[in-house]
Amino acid sequence: MKKLPNISDAEWQVMRVLWEKSPLTSTEIIDALRDSTTWSPKTIHTLISRLVKKEVVGVNKDFSLNKYFPLVTEEECRKVETRSFIQKVYDGSLHLLIKSFIENEKLTSEEIDDLRRMLDEKSKQGGR
Repeated sequence: MKKLPNISDAEWQVMRVLWEKSPLTSTEIIDALRDSTTWSPKTIHTLISRLVKKEVVGVNKDFSLNKYFPLVTEEECRKVETRSFIQKVYDGSLHLLIKSFIENEKLTSEEIDDLRRMLDEKSKQGGR
């Protein structure tokens, strides 16, 4: 996989629309964001253009209106963002992130059991 560019918080909102349903025209993207943002159509067009330039959104020009679609999965972007966050906030230490999370978050017994199960499964896989 090629290195993914940084995606801004605003661009993430556009990507979420496209991950949920695509391909979409810019008008359809604008309609999908109308209730959750106060952005003008021009702002949304700018965000779409940036995402196309960053090569995370593709455009199909075979229709009378351009149709946009994601070129990367949500999971790929989450992995990159997670690594970037851990590097920036915890100096690359996953251990410090998890420690902070456990110490500062209220976890239900079900959530704790689920975390244990995930760690046990990871341990069985040899830590991969």
